[in-house]
Amino acid sequence: MPVETKQVNWTDAALQAEVRAAARNYQDHMVKFLRDMIAIPSESCHEERVIARIKQEMEEAGFDEIKIDGLGNILGRVGSGPRVIAMDAHIDTVGVGDPEAWKVDPYQGDLKDGVIYGRGASDQEAGMAAMVWGAKIIKDLDLAGDCQIWVTGTVMEEDCDGLCWQYILREKVLAPEVVVSTEPTNLAVYRGHRGRMEITVRTKGVSCHGSAPERGVNAVYKMAPIIAAVEQLNEDLAAGADPFLGKGSVTISDVRSTSPSLCAVADSCTIHLDRRLTVGEDLEFAVKQIQDLPAVKAAGAEVAVLDYAETAYTGLVYPTKKYYPSWVVAQDHPAVQAGVVAARVANEAEPVVDKWIFSTNGTITCGMFGIPTIGFGPANEIYAHSVDDQCPVEHLVRAAAFYAAFPTAWSQSAGA
Repeated sequence: MPVETKQVNWTDAALQAEVRAAARNYQDHMVKFLRDMIAIPSESCHEERVIARIKQEMEEAGFDEIKIDGLGNILGRVGSGPRVIAMDAHIDTVGVGDPEAWKVDPYQGDLKDGVIYGRGASDQEAGMAAMVWGAKIIKDLDLAGDCQIWVTGTVMEEDCDGLCWQYILREKVLAPEVVVSTEPTNLAVYRGHRGRMEITVRTKGVSCHGSAPERGVNAVYKMAPIIAAVEQLNEDLAAGADPFLGKGSVTISDVRSTSPSLCAVADSCTIHLDRRLTVGEDLEFAVKQIQDLPAVKAAGAEVAVLDYAETAYTGLVYPTKKYYPSWVVAQDHPAVQAGVVAARVANEAEPVVDKWIFSTNGTITCGMFGIPTIGFGPANEIYAHSVDDQCPVEHLVRAAAFYAAFPTAWSQSAGA
């Protein structure tokens, strides 16, 4: 039988005000929930306790279904229509680095002058806090329409962008027709970002005693012209700049060597490349670029894409290449247009439409699997991974209103 749907008109000022008022009503719930999550250390592969806290919050909000998959992702549903929408927040965080560099305890979730501080506030547990109570508003105001909305708290993103969604999609845990990422956007609508990959270049030498280096072949010296060539390649990539995403980039993020001792010539040298990918650049393209560098050929260097095969908190290992494609959704796509409608409701103004600088799970949902994906999240991405990690309380309220409005906006924009 067809699902009976409430007729929703998002140009109706009274309905918009009702949604914003409902979000305001749950402000205290969102603040407490976010502070509780911040207080639970949840670095990649160690998210079990924060997943349990999210399950508790979903139960309090009256979700229709809650499940945890084999990788440890939590998925909660409201609504039962045929259209499947996913709203996603990765709930793992990076570490705190030097605790002395923080002005607050990174695991206290300090609330001061309308701003919540602590590790994960911006990146990106605020999105989870707003999503759960946005889903509650959908239930309260009967805004699911012909949709079922899945709120996903995903794991291991900081270690391996989108591995969580490779699992969800390949293992058929969920098959959404559109995805909303709640990574921080400063309440703007985002529609893409550059991809990235991790590449190593390795030179081999011949070790000998350091007192007579001429007897060996120093792998570090063989690497030196490659390092200069990589620096030049980054400048040359400007020629392939995309009008929206900009240029690709490459930088050396680590250099290491091996030798029998500190009194010996290095017998190997390895550099680690952080390669950012714009439109038209993929794994094969980027690897060949490095392999074709004259310095790489002259040194006979080995070029490889790294693998990721860490153990999830559930005990599962789900290996993948450390390759995360770029993606862009067209400005006039129904997902973007629905996001603009929902953002008008939330912000009471015309939203900015832009892109992330960093990478998100969208690299898999859209970049690898082609599922239309947009972003709208509380907090500003400039605070991600920083000792000033923070989210304004007002952003939680407005984001919750957005998540409540998006499903019917999507259904109307996408049509049958």
